[in-house]
Amino acid sequence: MTRCLDCGANRTADQCPACGLTSAAAELVVRRRLMQRTALFLVGVIVFVAASQVFPAVELDSILIFAGLAFFCSLALGYWVDHRARNRQEVETIKRIYFGMIPVPWIFAAMLFLNGQLDTSRPIRVPATVVGKLSVGRLPHSRRLVVTSWRGGRRIERIPVDQNDYDRFQKGDDIVIQAQKGAFGVPWVYGVYRP
Repeated sequence: MTRCLDCGANRTADQCPACGLTSAAAELVVRRRLMQRTALFLVGVIVFVAASQVFPAVELDSILIFAGLAFFCSLALGYWVDHRARNRQEVETIKRIYFGMIPVPWIFAAMLFLNGQLDTSRPIRVPATVVGKLSVGRLPHSRRLVVTSWRGGRRIERIPVDQNDYDRFQKGDDIVIQAQKGAFGVPWVYGVYRP
């Protein structure tokens, strides 16, 4: 006994008794739905990257690495669903896991945006010294000031800044970083200033 690729119902013949689709038609429906949801997932990733720049988290690099791993694992899972659907193999469990991953970038984007937007904590001003600069990528262009850490157990922090701050501060400059705690407990950088 096999399952219908589209609705997941048990079927004994080529045509599913629940949805009425043949194996070939169910394959096409699943693959079309997979493409539509993958497009929604990719738009969510773009929104997540844009939202991460509005209220940049202090730990932005770690957040982007985690999101990148989730992104590539999800795409690999989507490819696996497509491959199994083309071979008319069982896809129900994998399909449900993949479709469950679709809202993840949207949730991450909303969390990062609302973390800064709803934050009512008082800004914390901490002194630091620029020990290096880092500029990577094109879209989005990622600029970081590498500064001495104010948190215990760390030597350096990579602070996301805009082009103006990146050009203004040089190695060895003393600066003041203004950060906030975040509505969801994710600290974010409000600004970088001269003392």
